[in-house]
Amino acid sequence: MKLISWNIDSLNAALTSDSARALLSRDVLKNLAGMDADIIALQETKLSAKGPTKKHIECLEEIFSDYDHVWRSSVEPARKGYAGTMFLYKKGMDVKATYPEIGAPCTMDSEGRIITLELDSCYVTQVYTPNAGDGLKRLDDRQAWDKKYADYLEGLAKHKPVLACGDYNVAHKEIDLANPASNHRSPGFTDEEREGFTNLLARGFVDTFRQVHGDVEEVYSWWAQRVKTSKVNNTGWRIDYWIVSQDVADKVRVSEMVDSGERQDHAPILLEVEL
Repeated sequence: MKLISWNIDSLNAALTSDSARALLSRDVLKNLAGMDADIIALQETKLSAKGPTKKHIECLEEIFSDYDHVWRSSVEPARKGYAGTMFLYKKGMDVKATYPEIGAPCTMDSEGRIITLELDSCYVTQVYTPNAGDGLKRLDDRQAWDKKYADYLEGLAKHKPVLACGDYNVAHKEIDLANPASNHRSPGFTDEEREGFTNLLARGFVDTFRQVHGDVEEVYSWWAQRVKTSKVNNTGWRIDYWIVSQDVADKVRVSEMVDSGERQDHAPILLEVEL
């Protein structure tokens, strides 16, 4: 199986806007379509509560003609046009989609953050983990989310192998970002968030990138848009992951970043696994 995950930061813009950034996003989408993956997970779609419009669907069918899709959007009482996720999967695949609520605090369960596909051989699930927020104002809620999400994945793994992906909004270790010393109280690199990810892996999951590549340095999945030179200088963070349950960790063949060219923000991540 070949699987791709990408925080696209507005599928709406990527499909309908002609801004310079949207055109770069559209180029990445076309590149992903050409990679012939079985499943593509998209986070931060930013679609309305009604989901993709007719225009969105036409554009998706043009780029991903061999794929069906399922989606989940942010709904009230959460903010409109916020977060959201989508799966694209090859036509003819036998999948059952579910849209779990994990008992998360605040409006997090209403923000469209998790979709799970059940296949005969495994679960494929994606997440857009809540950010701790400016000033860490959402850190307590984020810690609660991390525990609930770990419970959810552990529950899935009792039934079938789990392939989990997404924007986890945490650089796990100092090797996972360019400037750890100055970021210990920044959202995504607090001790609390890092401990949450450590605890998730301890439930029986493996960070596939580190399993495949070991302690390779200076490989990241996200570069801040607000810093124009962040990607050129590779001052990035690795906050996007493919993690798998330990029972299939030895079946992972590829776990790597996909080149997103000049586009800053997130890069797609690729997993190849023999199930």
